[in-house]
Amino acid sequence: MTSASLLHSPLAAGLFWSAATVALYCAARRVHRLRPSWWTSPLALAPILIVGLAVALHAGYGEYNQGTRWLLTMLGPVTVAFALPIFEQREMIRRHWPVLAVGVVAGSVIAMLTAWGLASLLGLSESVRLSLMPRSVSTPFAMTVSGDIGGVPDLTAVFVVLTGVFGAALGEILLHVLPLRTSLARGALFGMGAHGAGVAQARQVGGEEGAIASLVMILAGLCNVLAAPFIAFLIH
Repeated sequence: MTSASLLHSPLAAGLFWSAATVALYCAARRVHRLRPSWWTSPLALAPILIVGLAVALHAGYGEYNQGTRWLLTMLGPVTVAFALPIFEQREMIRRHWPVLAVGVVAGSVIAMLTAWGLASLLGLSESVRLSLMPRSVSTPFAMTVSGDIGGVPDLTAVFVVLTGVFGAALGEILLHVLPLRTSLARGALFGMGAHGAGVAQARQVGGEEGAIASLVMILAGLCNVLAAPFIAFLIH
């Protein structure tokens, strides 16, 4: 039985996929509360559940995307809301702004260059390479940057999720390998390397680590958005 036989109109399909997305995300959050780990993070688990449902119903990405487009539209207000954590952490920014500035700029440049370089070595198309470049910032910022430089925002969102999941897992390993003794270093590791998923993982390490990870994630996103026109000029 296909999803088309179950959902006879675009409105019904939109309501179904929107409700399914919200319900599966809430289910993933519940699982994460019961079994907190990087692999039970809603960022990792919710997409797997949604893909499983889509496969079971023989639904395509276009059908799902059409029904949940309003969720992507909400990313605009979410981006504006990131100003609140920056205001709340203004004292921390004043104390550590040289380290934060150098770390965010260096991390952003390295992330973009390595993504472009590895994609080029693998012979991927230009649109995929451009979509990969902003993979290391949170979804609202990444999709904006991707559109500005000529990438595919929807494809970038997938790369962002994969980066967050694997980055959170790798960050947990690196904490036991690298001599990161301060909360600033540990939090920055997760915020720069795994954005939203990294922030969730950093909060399990400690409250200050979580706050720093959140701040670094937001500053990295702002850095990428502001630099996007310059990046696009260099590429094209």
